[in-house]
Amino acid sequence: MSAEHTGGHVPATEETPIRVMVWNEGVHEKVDAHVAALYPDGMHGAIAEGLRGLIPGAEVRTATLDTDEDHGLTDEVLDATDVLLWWGHVAHERVSDVVVERIKRRVLSGMGLLVLHSGHFSKIFIELMGTTCSLAWRNDGEQERVWTIDPAHPIAHGVQHPIVIDQQEMYGERFDIPTPDELVFISSFSGGEVFRSGVTFRRGHGKVFYFSPGDQDYPVFHHPEIRRVLANAVRWAVPADGTRLPGVTNPARGWFDR
Repeated sequence: MSAEHTGGHVPATEETPIRVMVWNEGVHEKVDAHVAALYPDGMHGAIAEGLRGLIPGAEVRTATLDTDEDHGLTDEVLDATDVLLWWGHVAHERVSDVVVERIKRRVLSGMGLLVLHSGHFSKIFIELMGTTCSLAWRNDGEQERVWTIDPAHPIAHGVQHPIVIDQQEMYGERFDIPTPDELVFISSFSGGEVFRSGVTFRRGHGKVFYFSPGDQDYPVFHHPEIRRVLANAVRWAVPADGTRLPGVTNPARGWFDR
């Protein structure tokens, strides 16, 4: 199939590496000295570092809420992105609705999307899920154990069972999301709660993975097993050859209105 029909996407190889964008709102690192000390290059920097180490040859870029022009997520950037990772928390409402719609169209046409931790309340995740995406939470720095439910899933490949995170914010059920296509991980906490911490969805031609570990108050994105999960998820979410369709430029305009 020609590039004209695939939106320019071809299978990732050494010649055509996986193109990744790590997006983080980047607010906590600017206002909280503790977070800045944990992540001197931002959470996006730590995530990108892990991906570069585990996916040799990948083209990994980063952007934040304050990146010039559309939070760094212009049409041109998204056209050159196979997988987008999203971390947000305190500035969901500052994200442009135009950018959210742009990302949604790219996901429906094949771009992969990884939504991390408090990104469950991001505009893009709520839009794609069609639910409130609310959950129970408590931030007392409890131990989290991430249990692999589907060891045959590509995202779980080579991952320690369980992943032990010494301190993390508790996320608990009920998590108001649609029934996942696949349940890969469940977390348990020292307070007794459990949470569906790694779930997948298909939306249009795109793959979506939600993964909950990653609160800004703890060095979770430096954890080698968390980095392994994210690298596996990026590989899983890459659009297959022929599934990356041209972006919809005017979804409100019908065929007979042309």
